[in-house]
Amino acid sequence: MASSPYKKLKMSKPIKNIFSQGPIPPSFIADSIAKHATKKDIGAHSIFLGQVRADVMEGKTVSAIEYTAYEELASQKMHEIREAIFSKYQLTCMHVHHSLGLVKAGEICLFVFTSSKHRKMAIAACEEIVEQIKLELPIWGKEIFEDETHQWKENK
Repeated sequence: MASSPYKKLKMSKPIKNIFSQGPIPPSFIADSIAKHATKKDIGAHSIFLGQVRADVMEGKTVSAIEYTAYEELASQKMHEIREAIFSKYQLTCMHVHHSLGLVKAGEICLFVFTSSKHRKMAIAACEEIVEQIKLELPIWGKEIFEDETHQWKENK
C-alpha cells in the first residue's frame, strides 16, 4: 500500500470498531439517521451505501462476498483517517460501518454517514472517507459464485 497522509496525526479519541458480522441491516441505517433529528446544528447529511452486486464474470454470477480484514490494523488506519477528516472538514458527526463475513448480493456491506452544517462539507468528507477506506484499509472480499466457486475481489 502507498504511504498514507493520515499517519502523522496525534490520536485524541479512542479507536472505534467499524466492523460487524454479516450485512448492515436497513433498520440500522434508518435508526442511525433518526438519531440525528435531535441535533439541531446539523444542516446536511451525506450517506454512502456499498451494496454487493451480482456481477457476471465468465458466465458465472456472484451470489455473495465473504469479507475478511486485518481488524487491528484496519481499525487503527480508520482511526487515523477519521482524525484527519475531522481536522480537514467541519463535521458534526461521522459514522463508518463495514461488514465482515458473508454478505449476499443486494445486501449492504459499507455504510458511511457524515453530517455537518453545510452540504458541501458533508459530501466532500463522505467521498474522501470512502476512497480512503478502499485505498488504506486491509479488507478483502472473496466473491462467491452461484456454483459455489470463488475468487478474490479486486478493489476498484
